[in-house]
Amino acid sequence: MNSFLYGWRLLFTGQQGWQAIAAEPMSVPKVIFSHTVPFALIPAVCWYIGVTQLGWDVAGQSMRLTPESALPMCIMFFFACVFGVLFLGYMVHWMSSTYGDSAELAQGTTLISYTATPFFVAGVLGLYPLLWLDILLGMAVAMYCIYLLYTGVSPVMHVVRERGFLYASAVFAVALVSFVGLLTATVLLWDFVTAPEYTY
Repeated sequence: MNSFLYGWRLLFTGQQGWQAIAAEPMSVPKVIFSHTVPFALIPAVCWYIGVTQLGWDVAGQSMRLTPESALPMCIMFFFACVFGVLFLGYMVHWMSSTYGDSAELAQGTTLISYTATPFFVAGVLGLYPLLWLDILLGMAVAMYCIYLLYTGVSPVMHVVRERGFLYASAVFAVALVSFVGLLTATVLLWDFVTAPEYTY
């Protein structure tokens, strides 16, 4: 079973899915190109379609982004997802000696990439950008990603469950800081590089 199919399996099997993933040979290129890249394309493509074709309803008026302004933002979002997986994967690898045996970079990348699977799949919501629905389901997706992180650390990184909880908590803290940094970078990019252009 390839990495892409393992991602779908993980959504429905949880702990069993992690055990199967941990048993597979891991490498950074394999995880990135067979799991991260295809899954990261889901939100990038869906949001591009949603914000340019349907848009948002603001005070009874439909507001969309122009294709010219939406395209570079969605491309940057895609690369931000891939870079985010690599960065957090490296941080997981860097912290591994603190919580157990030193792990390979491939293990950290695998843990982060598969943990983000629900986030990537939820990108289909971009086809219908409804704010209250996106926020509600986004919270549920975030909680499931956290659940996958806490259940995946022990089997993938080969640490005992007690240390796995502390390990996952440290990774979660780094992920939160990284997310804030990503939001800041997004605002700066909108101001100085590619500001969104709207059409009604």
